[in-house]
Amino acid sequence: MIINNTDNNTDNTFSGFIAIVGRPNVGKSTLLNLFLGSHLSITSPKPQTTRQQIQGIITQDKTQLIFVDTPGLHRDSKKKLNQYMNQAASKALIDVDVVLFLVEVLKFTDEDEAVLKKLKSVDAPVFLVINKIDTVKDKEKILPYILKMQALFNFTEIMPISAEKGLQCEALKNQIIKHIPPGPFYYPKEAKTNRSPGFHVSEMIREQVMLQLGDELPYATTVSVDTWEDKEKIINIGATIWVERDSQKAIAIGEGGERIKRIGTIARRSIEAFVEKPIFLQLWVKTKENWSDDNKSLEHLGYYHFD
Repeated sequence: MIINNTDNNTDNTFSGFIAIVGRPNVGKSTLLNLFLGSHLSITSPKPQTTRQQIQGIITQDKTQLIFVDTPGLHRDSKKKLNQYMNQAASKALIDVDVVLFLVEVLKFTDEDEAVLKKLKSVDAPVFLVINKIDTVKDKEKILPYILKMQALFNFTEIMPISAEKGLQCEALKNQIIKHIPPGPFYYPKEAKTNRSPGFHVSEMIREQVMLQLGDELPYATTVSVDTWEDKEKIINIGATIWVERDSQKAIAIGEGGERIKRIGTIARRSIEAFVEKPIFLQLWVKTKENWSDDNKSLEHLGYYHFD
């Protein structure tokens, strides 16, 4: 973890790391974005949208909370990219102060069980966060589910929430704060993330790739930001969408370049809101064969970076 302690006044301050873990697509990034009040971690209906650790930082009064959003832990780890994501998620459990184990209400899958198995060796308090309670019409079904989950592990807290609707999320944050130890701030008070603007821009582009092409190219794409020219009134950004086969390149570009234009247009709006400045975005689509199963390619594309 990167430590940037710029605040020497540590009297009565509290700071800690909170890992958000769970199987793919249970709402980890949605919860982080809700806590931060901004779209920091990308989301999509597709599992494995989050691929890398992302720290979201909240500093209020004398408390600094550093949330670590992680890729979903999953059992299919045949490719190097899948192995990387599992490693990133597992590494987030080291030296944290609180773990939030997210599950979907009324569900407990084999992948949930695999995550819980990893948590049994964690020393930090583990909160069971039962997400998507707004989707249950018969609320009487929730209590038996909680009792069933309670028997599986000695959870420090059990909190039913809806990250999408914001239900009980403030109460969850207040419970987390109770377990944060005294200590200096790790980041400046104004910091929101440990990642560079370029990383978040590449993620915003990839988010649109996932949303626009998810049914056809769910996991075969990644994005790199190649150029960044910050001028007085505009930022010029050049980025590459990487695919694994030439046939996928044609899909990403679309007939007459229609798809790549749509991805760029929508992504540009998100990026401008993030950097708070007009941007000119230029996108390319290139092929790097088998990039998701090649260590050198993954490293070149920005993976194998742990904080």
